[in-house]
Amino acid sequence: MAVDTLYTGGKIRTFDPERPWAEALGVMGDRISYVGSAADAPAARRTVQLEGRLLTPGVADTHNHLLLGFDDLAVSLDQVTSLDVVRARIAEFAETHPELEWICAENALYSVVEGRRPNADDLVGVTDKPVFITTYDQHSVWLNRPALAKLGILNGGDIAWGNPEIDATTGEPTGWVTDFYTSAMTIDGLAELQRDIPMYSPDRRYAKIANSLDMAARFGITTVVEPQVPLAELDLFARAEREGRLTSRTIAAIYHPVGADGDFRARITEAIRETPQHDRFKLGPVKLYADDVIEPHTAAMLEDYANRPGHRGHTSLEPTEFTKLFTELDRLGYQVHTHATGDWGIRLTLDSIEAAQRANGRTDTRHGIVHVECLAPEDLPRFRELGVVAAMQPRHASPDLVAGTWMENVGEARWDQAWRFRSMIDSGARVTFSSDWQVGEMDPLVGVYSAMTRAGLDGSQAWTAHERVGLDAALEAYTKGGAEAFHHENALGMLREGYLADLVVWSGDLYGMEPAEILAQSADLTVVGGTAIHDARGELGGAAAAAHAQDPAGTGQSCSEPGDDHHCHNH
Repeated sequence: MAVDTLYTGGKIRTFDPERPWAEALGVMGDRISYVGSAADAPAARRTVQLEGRLLTPGVADTHNHLLLGFDDLAVSLDQVTSLDVVRARIAEFAETHPELEWICAENALYSVVEGRRPNADDLVGVTDKPVFITTYDQHSVWLNRPALAKLGILNGGDIAWGNPEIDATTGEPTGWVTDFYTSAMTIDGLAELQRDIPMYSPDRRYAKIANSLDMAARFGITTVVEPQVPLAELDLFARAEREGRLTSRTIAAIYHPVGADGDFRARITEAIRETPQHDRFKLGPVKLYADDVIEPHTAAMLEDYANRPGHRGHTSLEPTEFTKLFTELDRLGYQVHTHATGDWGIRLTLDSIEAAQRANGRTDTRHGIVHVECLAPEDLPRFRELGVVAAMQPRHASPDLVAGTWMENVGEARWDQAWRFRSMIDSGARVTFSSDWQVGEMDPLVGVYSAMTRAGLDGSQAWTAHERVGLDAALEAYTKGGAEAFHHENALGMLREGYLADLVVWSGDLYGMEPAEILAQSADLTVVGGTAIHDARGELGGAAAAAHAQDPAGTGQSCSEPGDDHHCHNH
């Protein structure tokens, strides 16, 4: 019997240990029906000639904030390192958008002001309108004085979506807000944001989801995990499903605020029960925070920050309370993925997983720890021992991103504990790589390059080079590793007969290239369940999908082609 589509004439990396490489792959319906030699391949109704290109399983981007894609009505401060440029961009945007009550900006760097955090005084004279700026990691917000006044912070008022920093000398708010992302996703925090900050309206949030999913298709991503969805925004994904926008398989992790009680957990259970789940959309796991982030000194560290003696950050909950919460979630059967960046935050999470296993019995839950930025050596083997998934982002370890604030905060004595990709893989732990879009570029080839080089995108000198991994290990963490992290290893992550036909044809043979050459490559064809969701060369008749990706939500936003700068820009 003839297959629907036969791929042949290139390299096929299956990640199936029983047949690691193949010459031909056949697809029938939504499944892989043949993997083997070209000579024995079945007849096909359609043949895609790979012409020496590489075919792999589709990418599983297991930490991709679809809800945080770039906003067309916000100023992009991506990679801006000068305060003068920040001021100029905001001033120009305010002048050209007189209709806007608020000026919103995204992706500010902590180090944009040398030697300290930015503050409201740095924005004096830029505009009389309130200014709201998120940092590149979404964990802090920078406000000007009109914004402080409008939000009531200037007069000592509180906000539900963060903790305003107070100057120790003057007692006045500085314009900096910490703990933003954890607080913003609470019921009260999100409600206040939607009331006060236009960037958080449901329509603008939905447009980000739509744009992000179209980018994912173009980058070879066939499964996306949105790692932190408030219960109040689940309806945005239902809308995406109704409107046919869930092109990649989408897993939505539900955010559990650290202070939420049993009634909230009952609401999670109800949401999972009542939300239709199918091959393109699933709910789960539950997302927790053990700590915050290293850049503003809010991650929990086992020793003092190198540049703040006596300060070690803080855990999101008192440790015994965190362990109690984790044990309860494990008892209820939830898979939990926990944000932990500092070595104390990571240890607390591992301790809590171990305590939960003692209390409830050990099952194949595959709890995950997300980021794992600074890992104490004695905790490394515990990932394998406890069956914990390390969900890591290679781009975060690039020296062009962590030089300055991150490196100085942690201190050189602990740099060898940073983002231990090779050590984690060599230990036998489950490792999955991801982008953390839009904290980092969505393009998985940027992550592959970063994992291979530990260098900046300009090829600058590698940092902590002993933790580099090879191309094959990086691709496996982006494909097979992602499937295993969410219990999908019997249907996804490998190219094997009977598995779902989720695959990507890259623009060249990545295995025959130097790392710098890989940055110039792209996904020619992205297939989910046998159907093209991105078809750059029209090989499966993908013209409609390509047209759909140009401006999916009518936002006026477009994304650069892979191999350019791997970003989505506003215009």
